[in-house]
Amino acid sequence: MPKDARIFTSAAVWVAALGYFVDIYDLLLFSIVRVPSLQELGVANSFDSGLVIINVQMLGLMLGGILWGVLGDRLGRTRVLFMSILLYSLSNFANGLVQNELQYAIVRFVAGIGLAGELGAGITLVSELLPAAKRGIGTSMVAGIGLLGAVAAFFVAQAVEWRAAYFIGGVMGISLLLLRLRVLDSALFHQTVARTSVSRGNFFQLFRKRERAMRYLRSVLIGLPTWFVIGILVSFCKEFAVHQGITEAVDPGRGILYAYAAIAAGDLASGLLSQLLRSRKKALYVFYAITALGMLRFFTASTATELYWGCGIMGFGTGFWALFVTIGAESFGTNLRATAATTIPNMIRGSLTAISALFLWLTAQTGYLQGGILTALIVFAITLWAAAGLRETFGRDLDFIEED
Repeated sequence: MPKDARIFTSAAVWVAALGYFVDIYDLLLFSIVRVPSLQELGVANSFDSGLVIINVQMLGLMLGGILWGVLGDRLGRTRVLFMSILLYSLSNFANGLVQNELQYAIVRFVAGIGLAGELGAGITLVSELLPAAKRGIGTSMVAGIGLLGAVAAFFVAQAVEWRAAYFIGGVMGISLLLLRLRVLDSALFHQTVARTSVSRGNFFQLFRKRERAMRYLRSVLIGLPTWFVIGILVSFCKEFAVHQGITEAVDPGRGILYAYAAIAAGDLASGLLSQLLRSRKKALYVFYAITALGMLRFFTASTATELYWGCGIMGFGTGFWALFVTIGAESFGTNLRATAATTIPNMIRGSLTAISALFLWLTAQTGYLQGGILTALIVFAITLWAAAGLRETFGRDLDFIEED
């Protein structure tokens, strides 16, 4: 079998991709069923309560990212994949049983902790198992297939009531546990374990040297547009439509459907583009430009169709998610790789809390639409600064460690 074809038959790639599929299904299901689920629970203001619950979930993701990242470097990538999916699968079942807003928020927090381990551990494992020249293809497959979980969440939520949609997510997650048994950790990880003098999974080691701390900070900030787009613009496209004078009904679930279908395509395209250009950073800049064009369409929309088009274009543009996480994995040594690759995407998810606070403050000062535009400009300014200071990681040999 040709070496390129092995990527498409790799058990690690498919297990990571399907695990991320269920991860995204769960992660976005709340945004899709936010309005009907909160209404059934007797919550009058689905916007304010929904934003609080999303932020609580993102806090769980941020804390879980640290937990699973450390365990990934200490216990192994495959054990983290197993434990994290078990936790968020059980949380899915619990979500279907909540009876009030407080219970909903607590369960989404626990689910967030579980969801935090999936992508980083999967990308780290795939990155270490595949040849350097083909890593971009494998990691793009993981994200591209995985992100279709949002599309599945939309159609499931249309077909069944919201509690049943959570139960289905739990069943999918538990079913995946059997597939995990076929996947082993990489040789690079086992080589590092054998070096007993090497510190593994020490989160604070990321900050002991200024250069490493700045490398980590920039690796986080290059992903800022992703969750601003999904967590603010797409999730609350219904509210933006009202403030933009759009009289047609706008469904946030449909906006998420279009955005994530496009993100899945964008993730595959960004990975292939980075292979073609032989550069992660050049591909990143191309997709930043596409995201900006999508925002322009979104903020100037005068009909529901135009708003949905904006969601789709922004989605495709933020399809650099796999690229962004791959850069994180390639930027750090084996003894801190899972810690970095798992915490980086979850720091971005957790950053939604700060972005939301900025957005709400600017909204209070300038208005809803203007607040969204100003937040977008600030997010992009920070992102471009971060990207400019990172080194190119395409084709990098990952057989190295981070010294104290």
